[in-house]
Amino acid sequence: MTALHSNGVQQVQPEAGLRLVPELAPMRLMDLDRVLAIEMQTYEFPWTRGNFVDSLADGHLARVLLDVEGEIQGYFLAMVGVDEMHLLNISVAPDQQRRGWARLMLDALVAGARAAGKSQIWLEVRRSNAPALALYTRYGFKEVGLRRAYYPAREGREDALLFSLELKP
Repeated sequence: MTALHSNGVQQVQPEAGLRLVPELAPMRLMDLDRVLAIEMQTYEFPWTRGNFVDSLADGHLARVLLDVEGEIQGYFLAMVGVDEMHLLNISVAPDQQRRGWARLMLDALVAGARAAGKSQIWLEVRRSNAPALALYTRYGFKEVGLRRAYYPAREGREDALLFSLELKP
């Protein structure tokens, strides 16, 4: 549908129900096929369906990123603690990376944590995951510790760097 603006420029108006920007929606069991497809494309040692089912059953904060056509392009899961949130998993489909989607999801996580009165967000990241390390550092996360042999790796285990983001009111 088009409309003529007062300056004479024709503008496209969205059809009813058409989304013009990505949005985050609660993750549901019916989303897990697509979530798992992204997980398998993204990680050498992906979460299992059981990991996602357990996280949903435990009531973790779980959101999917829907593009303008309603297709899942990313997701995150976070465990809510007494005074903090712990980001467990954040992923963007490989063909959708470097478009700002991870930052958009981090913004939503931070907003949700603040709204819930949390003062901190924690996460672990593989020492070898340079893109994630750069994202978290640019976002304001600070490296606060090391978890030795935390992640499975091709040869043994890989250390995780522990990061924290202080949430100011």
